[in-house]
Amino acid sequence: MTEQLKSSSHGSTMVLTISNPGARNALGPGVYAAGIEALNVAADQRDVKSVVITGEGEHFSAGGNLQRLLGNRSKPPEVQSASIDSFHAWMECLETFPKPVIAAVEGAAAGAGFSLVLACDLVVAARDSVFALAYSNVGLSPDGGATWQLARKVPRNLANQWLMLGERLSADTLLQHGLINQICDPGQALHQALALAERLNDRAGNVLSSIKELLGQAHDNTQVAQLDAERDHFVRNLHHPNGGIGIQAFLDKTKPRYP
Repeated sequence: MTEQLKSSSHGSTMVLTISNPGARNALGPGVYAAGIEALNVAADQRDVKSVVITGEGEHFSAGGNLQRLLGNRSKPPEVQSASIDSFHAWMECLETFPKPVIAAVEGAAAGAGFSLVLACDLVVAARDSVFALAYSNVGLSPDGGATWQLARKVPRNLANQWLMLGERLSADTLLQHGLINQICDPGQALHQALALAERLNDRAGNVLSSIKELLGQAHDNTQVAQLDAERDHFVRNLHHPNGGIGIQAFLDKTKPRYP
């Protein structure tokens, strides 16, 4: 069965489900294109306040389809380049998407599947889930922004170890290094991710968007540039209707209700 990305709604949360269970939800161009389209639509929908990405069945995603990759060796290099460009366009879309994105991980998240997890803003993982950037195990180098993400999130020697040795990593290991937000019982990742999404959905969306944008640019900014950016976002959010709602609710000791 060809891989696909299913979309469903759970209140104010859009759930994107990678569906290719016969191949452990291996990714492919159809998923990339659908992911970009879904995020572009959700970005402008006021009733969508967050997104959860998960996999159908027992696994999140085993990454790229090795049979497809093997077949692409007999084709011009441009064929594989185009496929990776499509995957990377989805990763860039996740980076600039103005709403929180949560990965709900069961089973395996390997290769490009792990890269996808790293691109999400928050991660909920089952206790028995397994992660691996095993590109080097099959004579390949990473894609999907794995090196960019790890260079910013863990010490370089640890990133070298995980990438060069293609080690299998437990959820506990990733939690220890700050790459997972919550660990849950097996079978509960989507449920827990939706509960986390509901907590986010109750907050001011414009503020969450500002936080995501500010954190995304902080690593490459000078301190002065980042301070200026924080000032601009703060002033814009103060004068946003949600700023008035939030401040007044705090003063009134009530829970704010943002539209």
